[in-house]
Amino acid sequence: MGVFTIYFFDREGTCLFYHEWSRPKPVKLGAGTPGDDQKMLFGLFFQLKVFAAAMDPKGKPNAQLGAPTRIGESCSFHSFTTDLYKLHFAESPSGLKIVLTTDPTVGDMRESMAYIYSYIYVECVVKNPMYSPGQPFRFETFTTQLNDFIQSLGLLQ
Repeated sequence: MGVFTIYFFDREGTCLFYHEWSRPKPVKLGAGTPGDDQKMLFGLFFQLKVFAAAMDPKGKPNAQLGAPTRIGESCSFHSFTTDLYKLHFAESPSGLKIVLTTDPTVGDMRESMAYIYSYIYVECVVKNPMYSPGQPFRFETFTTQLNDFIQSLGLLQ
């Protein structure tokens, strides 16, 4: 049981932060470059959000496929599992998207991702006077607290 990677994207798809704990398959054998990897991942969960909203049985009957929806306004997905990994997804009210990849046996990570957003990201990044909103960030306190939290969940080997 373990965690592989975490990504933070802004609402336009820019990867603001990426951290890798364990990656069974190097990027070079998959997407090619880290930038291509990030673009493919953003495109994947963007399309999954669109699909989930389109399939929403309580949604607007004539909603256009792919039309933007407000956060929390329609059906959304939280994770999907393959035989090799599980992708967990969370989105903040400001449009920040957090993607966590783990071993497929890891359970629901929604509460843990909410904690990462509220108590680690907001405290160490948003409140940091060196942070420029919408820009990629690298703050040692953020990375340290993120690692400590993931360790406390027992997800690091």
